[in-house]
Amino acid sequence: MKTTRLIAKFAGKVTVVILLIFLTFVFAMFQGGFASWFLFYSFMPFGLYSLFISIYPVQFFTVSRKVNQSQFTAGESLKATITITRRLPFLPLLYVIVEDELPMGLRYGSQSQRPKAMMFPWFKKTIKLEYVLDAIPRGEHQLTHVRIKTGDLFGLVEKEGLFELKNTVLVYPSYVDIAYRQLENRYDQGSTSSKTKLIRDTTIAVGVREYQPGDRFSWIDWKASARRNTFMTKEFEQQQSHQVAVIIDRSDSQSRVIFEQVVVLTASIVKAISRHGAQMSFVSVGKDQFVTDVNHSESHQQQVFYHLAKVQPDNPFFSASIESEVSKWQQGMTLIFVTSQLTDAFVKTIEYLSHRQYHIVVLVILPKQNPSKETIKKIEQLKHKHIFIKAVMEGQYADAFHEVSR
Repeated sequence: MKTTRLIAKFAGKVTVVILLIFLTFVFAMFQGGFASWFLFYSFMPFGLYSLFISIYPVQFFTVSRKVNQSQFTAGESLKATITITRRLPFLPLLYVIVEDELPMGLRYGSQSQRPKAMMFPWFKKTIKLEYVLDAIPRGEHQLTHVRIKTGDLFGLVEKEGLFELKNTVLVYPSYVDIAYRQLENRYDQGSTSSKTKLIRDTTIAVGVREYQPGDRFSWIDWKASARRNTFMTKEFEQQQSHQVAVIIDRSDSQSRVIFEQVVVLTASIVKAISRHGAQMSFVSVGKDQFVTDVNHSESHQQQVFYHLAKVQPDNPFFSASIESEVSKWQQGMTLIFVTSQLTDAFVKTIEYLSHRQYHIVVLVILPKQNPSKETIKKIEQLKHKHIFIKAVMEGQYADAFHEVSR
């Protein structure tokens, strides 16, 4: 129906041009004289140009888009170049309007060079449009179409072409450097038994000792064995295997602005834990569920960041979904929750997990202006129940693990 309406509109404009040429000719024939014929010959070039524009094949244009890169970090600039090549440059084009149709996520950001411009190519065979999007937001953005418009001088005839050009732009969340501190399994009264496993770091030899049954053949220090005339085994530094689960709050009750800060803090924590060398699991539950096994590889971090690039606040039952994951977690693990709100249901879940010998860390992002008094009150209540919790001011994440209260 829409296509039929556009065709009828275009046909009507062409008919108007033909009718104007005919009327000026009839007027000159019947009126005679210099003025009437001057009017006819003066309008004739514009009328004929309009008719040529009406049959000019805009769809024969060759259009391409080049983006400076396909992966970004939030806050970086996207630079794109649209190149249009005319296969039939015999007809001069008075103007061409080129527009790259941006997705909603990029449409209202800062633009130092707009993705839409009017150009005057005339006989030029190649036309280029360059634009810059400043501080692009996190997400996966699809660039799909380029729109091209041209027409005659008076706007009587307009031609438009829509070209499908697909480019996927993935914008990872930004992060800040955080000094991650491993929480000790201690209480004020003394230390408790820990299920943290001891592992040998075979890259660091701290001494030698006599060989004992069960030692690996590769641990033998041949130089020391030759000096002492007996087998000597290298001693390695023993380290505790630290396992962490990072849980992001995807409650749909959070505003978009504050949720972006939740993502930034979560990405910063993931980066800090990876640098620390700890074994990490990541839990993100919403319309789509993303739960990883305990790992510390570079590919694991990339998978988490890829998920954080697209994650949305779409979970109406965050607390219930977390409780369903509890059975999969090993007791003694450190559970780090990143949230911007403390609902009653979430507080109950935290208290329940703390009684099951999990080490709980809750980082609550508070706005710079007018933080919720109710949230601050709940933070104090959880502190009195010996739960690690800290209020982190929006944008101030470098010391997120500094002096975490219990």
